[in-house]
Amino acid sequence: MKEKIFGFLKKIFNFNYKDYINTSILILFFVITNLINSSLVRFFTVKNYLDIKPVLADLAILLFIGVFAYFFKPKNRFKYFMTWSVFLTAICVIDSMYYTFFMSFSSVSLLATSLQVIDVGDALVKNVVQIKDLTYIWQPIALIVLHHFLKKREYYARIEKVERRKKRAFNTFILACAVGAIFIISLSALEIGRLNKQWNREFIVAKFGLYTYHINDAVKSLEPKFNTLFGYDTAYKEFRDYYDTRNTGLSNNEYTNIFEGKNVILVHTESMQRVAMETSFNGQEVTPNLNRLAKEGMYFNNFYSQVSVGTSSDTEFTLNTSIMPVNNGTVFISYFDRTYVALPQLMKEKGYYTFSMHGNNGSFWNRQVMHKNLGYEDFYSKSSYDIDEEIGLGLSDKSFFRQSVEKIKEISEKEDKPFFGTLIMLSNHTPFDDVEKYGEFDVSMKYTTTNELGETVEATAPYLEGTSLGNYFKSCHYADAAIGEFMQELENAGLLDNTVVVFYGDHDGRLPKKEYNLMYNYNPETNSLLDKDDPNYDEFDYYDYELNRSVPFIIWTKDKQYTQTVNTVMGMYDVLPTLGNMLGVYSPYQLGHDVFSYPDNIVPFPNGNWVTNKVYYNNSKGEYLPLTQDPIDDQYIKEKSEIADQILKVSDDAIVFDLFKTDIENKENNNKGKE
Repeated sequence: MKEKIFGFLKKIFNFNYKDYINTSILILFFVITNLINSSLVRFFTVKNYLDIKPVLADLAILLFIGVFAYFFKPKNRFKYFMTWSVFLTAICVIDSMYYTFFMSFSSVSLLATSLQVIDVGDALVKNVVQIKDLTYIWQPIALIVLHHFLKKREYYARIEKVERRKKRAFNTFILACAVGAIFIISLSALEIGRLNKQWNREFIVAKFGLYTYHINDAVKSLEPKFNTLFGYDTAYKEFRDYYDTRNTGLSNNEYTNIFEGKNVILVHTESMQRVAMETSFNGQEVTPNLNRLAKEGMYFNNFYSQVSVGTSSDTEFTLNTSIMPVNNGTVFISYFDRTYVALPQLMKEKGYYTFSMHGNNGSFWNRQVMHKNLGYEDFYSKSSYDIDEEIGLGLSDKSFFRQSVEKIKEISEKEDKPFFGTLIMLSNHTPFDDVEKYGEFDVSMKYTTTNELGETVEATAPYLEGTSLGNYFKSCHYADAAIGEFMQELENAGLLDNTVVVFYGDHDGRLPKKEYNLMYNYNPETNSLLDKDDPNYDEFDYYDYELNRSVPFIIWTKDKQYTQTVNTVMGMYDVLPTLGNMLGVYSPYQLGHDVFSYPDNIVPFPNGNWVTNKVYYNNSKGEYLPLTQDPIDDQYIKEKSEIADQILKVSDDAIVFDLFKTDIENKENNNKGKE
């Protein structure tokens, strides 16, 4: 026995590294070049420059891939490595582009949503694809060059005569295990826990490497397939424990039932950010109509979307259910067949006729199925409209609103009950390049300067003209004009007298941070970005960008009885509890809060970040930005982080395991038993 152990150890440590390198040129080149690519992705995205952990993780995985190359003869290994190189390069390119658009990384579960990208292909090409995204293709090209060089030198024939494949495979396997062991030992319990949750993809890529993230993502994507076998009982117990200690009933405050019995129109204002409402060019507001409506109604000026990769569909889901987007994939496509308690359903039970309207295809984001599941009785999609004017992805907002008012008037006259409807805008959608159709709106900058004679004169600098952000503001101005016409048409049709109109931005414009850096640090004299050393330079950093993604939320009535600005931080998952209280409905499963009864609100985001009135917390870096002068201690951060984590976990488990259905059925059975 002792001889076998010593023999095994001798086999491991009797390692001639020169011989190994000479006979493993292809595998080493494959490992090193793909390691460079994965590191470049991290550098360009999560900016993780110094941490050795992700390098070790990626290295271990690449070495494990290399082990299996020794099952092939040397002359056939190029095909093996080339296949892997194309696959890994594609991952790098896709992740690089995806991060630019979503500030996150792609997922196996998103394959189900791939058809959605076709309709926004222009947006990806014009606003997302950058030169850096294509730099990764150097790797397979370099591999081809090396292969031809080695083939010309008859390298494969030479090493086949001297190489012992089993020994080389064993050496590589031991090396991979050693690197992997060092990586695992370096991990903390917190990091391992976050890998399991998979909420913060940036954190996982930063700490575990690109390839570990995708392997973990693939495993997590299979979770729904096994939810009846593993984890169901534990998930349901945690689900019930959470709701048993949480008061999700109807609030009782000065706004309770104030809109009960009134018609309700929700306007989904595509890609509208609060910054558009706060921006003017040469004295002209970008959104004069929304600004007026905000002054005349309830304006929640600290409101955040909570979308993940499902963007608009995530907002529709979270607003209507007060449940967070799913961790992997999108609810509208991956979990459309689950049971949910939603605002349209609750309004229908209260005697309302419920409907939704959108000028795009009903199949986009699987709306024609999911809207029915949420409780909308009818969904008027593209086929219900005359496509007489197109802007961007389809029917223009002005035409959409004009035709929708006609339909709402017919509904009002036909239905002998109040109505609850959602109208989804479309024109203000990336890539914001239908500039000639937006109408005239100047995004240049007028300023005073001194000419050669020393005289003070008026001048004009291009400023945001010709930029993506400038085009976005032009698009927002068009959308705002469409809203103004919509409100006037509702008034002309007599539909505003007993109606509550709600406006909400579904998410930000998805524009890169550098666009805003130019906006806030522009030098009109030179038509360029201010130098960082300039005393007037104000860097637009990560936190500025995140807070800038705030979107508008307005509740408006014609009588202007409830005019006020609400500063309490609020998220999309707070709409059902807050608006529902005004309408006299609530969901027993709502995760959000009525902000008028819960001033110490917390808004968690799908990536694990969260914001309160006091602080914005970055889950990936474990750091925060204070938003007030109030002192912040570690206990506050710890408590709020635990609340955010619990909300995300309960929400995700409830969707994946279909726990709402289980709980509803259990309650019904218990009630029958009592009878």
